[in-house]
Amino acid sequence: MMRPLEGIRVLDFSTLLPGPMATLVLAEAGAEVIKIERPGRGDEMRSYAPRFGVDSVNFGLLNRGKRSIAIDLKEADAPDRLRPLIESADIVVEQFRPGVMDRLGLGYEALSAINDRIIYCAITGYGQSGPRANVAAHDLNYVAEAGMLGLSAGADGAPVLPPALIADIAGGTYPAIVNILLALRQRDRSGKGCKLDIAMADNLFTFLYWAIGNGQVAGQWPAPGGELVTGGSPRYQIYRTRDDKFIAAAPLEDRFWINFIDAIGAPKELLDDSQAPDTVKAHIQQILAAQTAEHWVACFKGKDVCCAVVASMKEAVDDPHFHARGIFSRELVSGDAHITALPVPVAPQFRGQNFRDGYPALGEANAEFGLGK
Repeated sequence: MMRPLEGIRVLDFSTLLPGPMATLVLAEAGAEVIKIERPGRGDEMRSYAPRFGVDSVNFGLLNRGKRSIAIDLKEADAPDRLRPLIESADIVVEQFRPGVMDRLGLGYEALSAINDRIIYCAITGYGQSGPRANVAAHDLNYVAEAGMLGLSAGADGAPVLPPALIADIAGGTYPAIVNILLALRQRDRSGKGCKLDIAMADNLFTFLYWAIGNGQVAGQWPAPGGELVTGGSPRYQIYRTRDDKFIAAAPLEDRFWINFIDAIGAPKELLDDSQAPDTVKAHIQQILAAQTAEHWVACFKGKDVCCAVVASMKEAVDDPHFHARGIFSRELVSGDAHITALPVPVAPQFRGQNFRDGYPALGEANAEFGLGK
């Protein structure tokens, strides 16, 4: 089958994570992605460790199946040299600070004057406008200022560092993909492209819908460790076992909670957790700490209790369920070496049959696109 985005050309000016991951997803769905990099060094992520072939494994995972051209965008003739690609492009992705692409002669107004069908996606931390538009920041800053980090707390009450780059991916990559696809659909009708302003910090509020609702309607602005999904309930907790493993217990609904209390052999009076949730948590912790994680897995088997043992990263990657689902079936190759390709959320029917692919060498497509070596 023809992949949905075959025939779509993407010029990717982005580096590091949000933009490259977005264009990886587009490439998996059939788009031709041409990565535009600075000569000599290329995307900064090429220099990271550990290495997989010439460049870093991070770069390889995020740029599988793309092409690369190397050109100095600060050279006065760069826009003219890129003009043939601009004329044929459908999508442009960039994540410079606001105004940088304009100064380079490659902003939306300049590109749309050449090709008014271009969909121009600018990914930034705080957006193209507003008081923080030009403030330097990273993922941790965005989750801090959007109120998300303040809802996590460790044993000492201090916020806990998130284990994933939430703003980059959930606030940048995924909204970029969604809006690019919406813009393509709109272009089908209007024939015109548009500029997309993707602000990573803005898009984090979607994940805090419940907190915003509780605060505005009931005046109950949430606190770390005090709400249903932030540690305030025994029904949504992490409990330590005798062998120092952990049970992620989420029997939120009554039917699951009843099954859970029964499965662990807890006193029936613990079923009512509304009056003294901290006391109930302490009782459950005492019960679960008396046995190993393996014991509890056996107790939970075949029962609807919404509980799981916290897996290590290696255990998760080796999990038979995920392998049965085929999410690790594709490979990233570099010479004779190969590793599992990064799973992306594209349905199998929208992806090609090329299960082994590499990542581009810096500037490998320069000659093909008439840009010299």
